[in-house]
Amino acid sequence: MVWLAVGLALLGAFCLALGAQRQGSAVKADTGGLALSSNGFLRLLRNPRWVFGLLLLCAGMAMNAVALVSAPLTVVQPIGAIALVITTIINAKDQDLTINRATVVAITACVTGSALFVLLAVNVTQENHDVTLADEVTIVLLLVLAVGLFGTLAVMFRHRINAFIYILGAGVLFGFVAVLTRIIGKHLLDPNGLFLLNVQWYSVVALIAAGGLGSWFVQSAYSSGPPDLVIAGLTVIDPLVGIAIGIVILGELRPDVHAVMAIAMATAASLAIVGVIALSRHHPEVTKRKKDARKAVGRASR
Repeated sequence: MVWLAVGLALLGAFCLALGAQRQGSAVKADTGGLALSSNGFLRLLRNPRWVFGLLLLCAGMAMNAVALVSAPLTVVQPIGAIALVITTIINAKDQDLTINRATVVAITACVTGSALFVLLAVNVTQENHDVTLADEVTIVLLLVLAVGLFGTLAVMFRHRINAFIYILGAGVLFGFVAVLTRIIGKHLLDPNGLFLLNVQWYSVVALIAAGGLGSWFVQSAYSSGPPDLVIAGLTVIDPLVGIAIGIVILGELRPDVHAVMAIAMATAASLAIVGVIALSRHHPEVTKRKKDARKAVGRASR
């Protein structure tokens, strides 16, 4: 089952990469780099390119959901990092951009940090089949805090949030979504035969709320940043959040973990996060937008 989960996660990563690129280009063409509005979102629903991207994303998420139920979070989550490489190549060709050295270094840091983190995590974690009600409630309450925090930011500072904040919020929210997807899936497959009766209603509500707000953040990030930057944030932050929850709350950490291993995992996670930050600053599309903005300001001041 583990190898089937890995195969589904890889195929899902390809679908997510292609879907992100399709949706990113559609949002950019619709908004022109401005903030996404509710009317703009309704227009996107009639855009064939955006809808095709949505179908690819749904297929990728469905495959990832099956993989999450079939294998531990620490194995499945970081595989999505391969989507970053695919999206970067596709977007560069689509936008006729030359991938600069800083972008290559940033992507390498993202993928290397994520890969090292999962390799280390696999060696120090164990699958926990018994998720207690207290653990599930704790995860839902933390998610409520996250939704409240990022929802407030989206409402109060809507026109001042940059792409990185949108990506950070989406990564955190979808990290919780992955954990709840796995918990709900385990409830449905419980051998007691109760199926839906095992599922807690508040977990479903929390999952829908987090998925909805996270999706809005992703679409908003597309309007203010390149799709490979969005994928970078999701494939780094999402797994880190999911694995952290698995270790801290779900008890997936082995009891004999050495301090050196914990430091190494923190270093790998930091490398991946630094890569995302560097990509948000030095991506060729981002630098091009900054230059165009400076030129527009210069012309306006004359």
